[in-house]
Formats: sequence, C-alpha cells, structure tokens
Amino acid sequence: MNEMNLKQKTLMRLASGDDNPSNENDEGLAWPQATIAKKVEPQKLVSKRRDDSVLKNPVLVERANLLNIAKLCIKALIESALEEGRILDDEHIPLQQFFVVMEHILAHGLKGKKFVLEKKKEFWSALEAVEKIMPEAKDITDSVRNLPGLKTNIGRSRAWLRLALMQKKLSDYFRALIERKDILGEFYDPGAALMEEEATVIAGLLVGLNVIDCNLYLKGDDLDSAPSVLDISVFMKDGNYLEKPEEAGAGCSTDGGGGPSQNSDLSSILDQKNYLEELNRHLNAQISSLQIRVKGLEENNSQMKQELAVAKNNLLSIQAMNEKYQTENARLSQDVNKKIELVRADMDVEREAYNTSRAGLDSLYKSAQDDLQRQTHERNELQQDLQLQKSMKTEMEMAMKLLEKDIHEKQDTIVSLRKQLGDIKTINLDLYNKLQNFESTARHKTDIVVKLEEKTAQMAATIKALEESSALETDLKIEREWRNQLQKDLGMEKELVNQLQKDVEELASLRQQFNKVSDKHTLLQQTCEEQELALTEMGSKLSESQLKMDDMKETVTALDKRVWTSDKDSLSCMLCEKQFSVARRKHHCRSCGGIYCNSCSDNYMPLPSSAKPVRVCDKCHTNLLQRYSASSA
Repeated sequence: MNEMNLKQKTLMRLASGDDNPSNENDEGLAWPQATIAKKVEPQKLVSKRRDDSVLKNPVLVERANLLNIAKLCIKALIESALEEGRILDDEHIPLQQFFVVMEHILAHGLKGKKFVLEKKKEFWSALEAVEKIMPEAKDITDSVRNLPGLKTNIGRSRAWLRLALMQKKLSDYFRALIERKDILGEFYDPGAALMEEEATVIAGLLVGLNVIDCNLYLKGDDLDSAPSVLDISVFMKDGNYLEKPEEAGAGCSTDGGGGPSQNSDLSSILDQKNYLEELNRHLNAQISSLQIRVKGLEENNSQMKQELAVAKNNLLSIQAMNEKYQTENARLSQDVNKKIELVRADMDVEREAYNTSRAGLDSLYKSAQDDLQRQTHERNELQQDLQLQKSMKTEMEMAMKLLEKDIHEKQDTIVSLRKQLGDIKTINLDLYNKLQNFESTARHKTDIVVKLEEKTAQMAATIKALEESSALETDLKIEREWRNQLQKDLGMEKELVNQLQKDVEELASLRQQFNKVSDKHTLLQQTCEEQELALTEMGSKLSESQLKMDDMKETVTALDKRVWTSDKDSLSCMLCEKQFSVARRKHHCRSCGGIYCNSCSDNYMPLPSSAKPVRVCDKCHTNLLQRYSASSA
C-alpha cells in the first residue's frame, strides 16, 4: 500500500513540476508543493520576468513557456484520467491539448530553408529517425506510412504520437531521440527545445503518462486537417492568471502581513486538501484492484513454488543421471583411447606398407601413363587414318560414278558406230552392184566398138576398091551416103565411147571411194574391236574395283562399328575372360578396339588405316587372313 501511494504521489510530483524531493511527511511520502510554491514566492517570479538576459533572448522565453505549458498540460491530463478512471478517447480535451503542446515542442527550432527550391523541414523526419536509434519503433513508423487516409507529414506525425502513447513508449522514444544530438542537429537549430535541458525535463514528465490507457481512432482526414491551436483558458483559475504579480505584492505589503495573504494561503491549503481527498479516493480504488492482483499473484506464487519443487526433483534426478553419464563417459573415453592407440599402431603398419608399395605403384603409374599417351597417339593416328579412308571412299565413289558415265557414253558410241557400220555395208553392196553393172555395160560397148572398127576397116577397104575400080557412080553415091551414114553412126559411137569413158572414169572414182570406204570400214572394225577389248578390260577392272569397294565398305563399316573400349569398363580379357592384374596387362586390338590380354593379342597385321603392322586380336587376325587370301585369289 505504501509503495503504491509513493508511486502515485511521485507521479503527481513530476506532473506538477516539483523536482525537490525533500518535502516529505512523517511516513516518507512526498507532498505536491507546486501551488504553494507559486503563491508564497511571487517576488522570485517578478525578478525572473524582469531579468534583462531573458528579455534579450526570446528563444529562451519560448522554451520556458513550452516547458511550463507542458507541465500544466501533463498534470491536467493525469488528473482528469485519474478522476474519470476510464480509457481515454479522441474526444478527451486535455488529451487533445497534450498532443497540440507536443506538436509545438517538436516544431520548435526547426531549421529553415537555405535555398528557394529546398523542401521545408518538418519534425516528421526526426520521428522517422527514431527507428534508427530504437529498432522497435520501426513497427509504428511502418504502420503510419501504410495508413490509407494520411496525405501530409503533419498528419503522419500526429498518428505517430498517438500510436506511441497507446503503446506507452512515448517517453522512451522521446528520451532516445534527445540523447542523439548528432541526429537532431540535422533537423533543429542549436537553440531548439529538443537540443537543450528542457527536453530532459519534458522526457521525465512523459514518464507519468505510462499509467494512462488510451484508445484513439486514427482517421487520416481528421489528422491532416486538425488545427494545432492551444487553448490556454483550460489551465486558468477564475481568470486571475492575467493579474500582475506586482499588484499582488503591493497589496500584501500594505496589509502589513495581514489577512489577504493568509486567505490566499488558506485557499491554497483547502485546494490541496480537496485534491488529496480526491486522490486518496482514487488510490483506495486502485488499492482494492491491486489487492485482487496480489491475491492472484500469491496463487501464482504457490503454483510456481510447486513447480519449483517438481523442478528441483527433476534437477536431482538429472544430476544423478549426469553423474551416471559422466562415469560412463569416462569409461567410454578410456575404451576410445585404447582403440585409438590400436588404430594408430595399425595406421603406422599400413603407412609402412603404403610407403613400400608406393614405389611400385609409382612405376606402374608411369608405365600406365606412357601406355595412355601411346594409346592416345595411336588413337589420333587411327582417327586420321579413318578420315583418310572416308576421303578415299568418297573419291572412289566419285571415280565409280565417273567410270559408269564413261562406260555409258562408250556404249552409246559403240551402238552409233555399229549403226554406221551397217549403213556402210549397205552402201558398199550398192556400189558393188553398180560396179558390176558398169563393167558389163563397158564390156558390151567395147565389143560394139571393136565391131564398128572392123566395119569401118572393111568400108575403107571397099571404098578404096571402089575408088580404084570406079565402077559405078551410083554405087559410089550410095556408098557415099552410106559412108555419111556410117560417119554419123561413127560420131554417135564416138559419143557413146566418150560417154562410156566418162562412165569408166566415174567408175574409177567410185572404186577409189569404195577403197576409201573399205579402208574406213577396216579402221572402224579395228576401233570397234579395240573398244570391245577396252570394254572387256574396263568390265574386268570395274569388277575388281567393285570388289575393292566392297572390301573398303566392309572395312569402313567395321571401323565405324568399332568402339574403342575404355580401360575402366573392362576388367577381364574379351576372349579368354581372364582377370587383368599387374602381371596380365591390358592391350587394345587396333582392328575392333577391344581389350585383350597379351596371349590373345600377340598378332601383328597391316590394316587399311595403317601401313605398318599393328597389334590385333586372334579373331581379327583370322578374319584379316581370310580377306587377304580371298583378295589375292
């Protein structure tokens, strides 16, 4: 009870602005002396108002006014909250005045604009900086940013103050902010209220607001457009705050320490009495509620004691189990140490064996590496040979196609030559027949010429005889006519002879042509026989090249189908199926690419891919022998 009364009365002392804790009663409780102090010592107030240094520094006066108004506002808010004994809402006037005073305190001493285009500084930026100092203030700042109705920074600042008061952390945030002068220096001038000692007093006053419960409605339009005007008439008593303290002091001096000062003291004492009675009533109500809480705490304490006893029993059992586990752990550690020593001895033996076998393994590794390099070189050679075989195959195919074209063209020429030969034979037969006809006609004409020559000789002899005898003139005329007639016939016969000579000449030319054609015919027969021989030779060569092409195709298909088996995939010989070891080495067959032992691959044969003999397996050796024997046959 005494502790609760002490807490409540210290809060009232803080709210009244009395920082002197020496005024205590017999029970050790502090009495609020704000009103008496103000009434008893008016001369000090007058002296402070008349101080020239204060009058010359208006910023100091502003800070003092803000501090005094904050004291009055917080005191009135705590008193009204205790009197009503309920949760405060938005319509509570002292609470509204408190938020207005806080806005004036936060807005005091803000830095102005240095440039025309620079934004005006607002205290919302300072409130946002609180989350850098205290990370738990980030929730309030994020919730204020996410409120839908807020459009201005002053509305966001008002919502932030209300949320901080509802969380009962406004004093903590305020104290953390005023302690960081480096952050405040970005937003406030050096003479601002938050940069001076008045801020620490206001932070102490805000601690008393943690006993107040608030339920505030945050509406964006109201917070943005609400006026920030402070109503000072709420904190005045009967309008006497406007009286001059000089007149009050003068009245006291004229009465000579009489009745007015005593009446004022009596009224202040009565006010304090009424205040204390009201406070006592509220405290009694709080005490009853606290007693109920104490009963609940005692019940919780008894339950906690029972749980503590159970926990102690569990702790004892756990300690016993721990001791048991420690003994087992010691025993296990000894066993493990022994095993470690044995393992170390085994490791030493194995290390020695490893060192001894490492030399042999290094030599084997070097030999295997040399074999690998050799095999890679051979594989590259095989790939090059395979590419050469493929190029040779393409060239052979092109040569085959060209040979086939030449064969077809030569067959066409042979057919055309045979047709020409048949035509020449028919022409020769026709010429031979004409020649025989001409010879028969020439013989007949020569016989006629011989007969005519004989007749002409006879006629000449008769003419001579007639001339010698001159027998009959009539016979001579007849003879003459006959002679003329014979001359005419002789001329005609000469013309026939000339024609026959021409025919003989034409026949001689035809014979010459016939001889030429026969020569051509013999030449064509020779060329035809030569072409037939060439065709037979070409056929034989073509059959041989076809056989070679078939062999090449078989070798190329065998090379294409050949798979170079890796050393990792084969563990035994592919013929005798004996396991490979250090003594039984692996050898690749250059024909099929398989891996065999030395006894199964000790044959060397020349392959199409390599001119020099290379290692082949027994199976490929027999196949290659059969192929070479067939090709040689």
